[in-house]
Amino acid sequence: MGLGEHHYSLTVQWTGNLGDGTSSYRGYSRDHDIRIPGLPVLPGSADPTFHGDRDRYNPEQLLLAALAQCHMLSFLHVAVKHGVVVTDYQDDATGVMRLNRDGSGQFESVTLNPRVTVVDAAHVDLAEQLHREANAVCFIARSVNFPVHHSPVTEVA
Repeated sequence: MGLGEHHYSLTVQWTGNLGDGTSSYRGYSRDHDIRIPGLPVLPGSADPTFHGDRDRYNPEQLLLAALAQCHMLSFLHVAVKHGVVVTDYQDDATGVMRLNRDGSGQFESVTLNPRVTVVDAAHVDLAEQLHREANAVCFIARSVNFPVHHSPVTEVA
């Protein structure tokens, strides 16, 4: 493994065999568990539209969460580099996924709506500009093939 190379692993275990496996489209549950050693089990399912359990996380939500988390962590990093002191960060992220006639689909876009609180009023404009830099270094945003938009709001503590 090279110095700049990182490997990640986890286990996805389907838990939705209701007795007859996938013998029919409605005859099985989409439930599964995501297991990462040392962490709590993350209960997963399909989106309710696709016969999933609304009380479990679905892949589309987790993709949106990964983008929002990565942007936040990248933003906090670039804020430190530029001397911007952030005291609060919240993002109400949204995503648009389109289904195709053949049953496939894809995300068309994601919009991150970070609400950032900074200590110094003189840093408001800089903080808003730093979202572009954060997007450029966010590993997840750089890995997707759809646009990730940003609509930030910066407030002063």
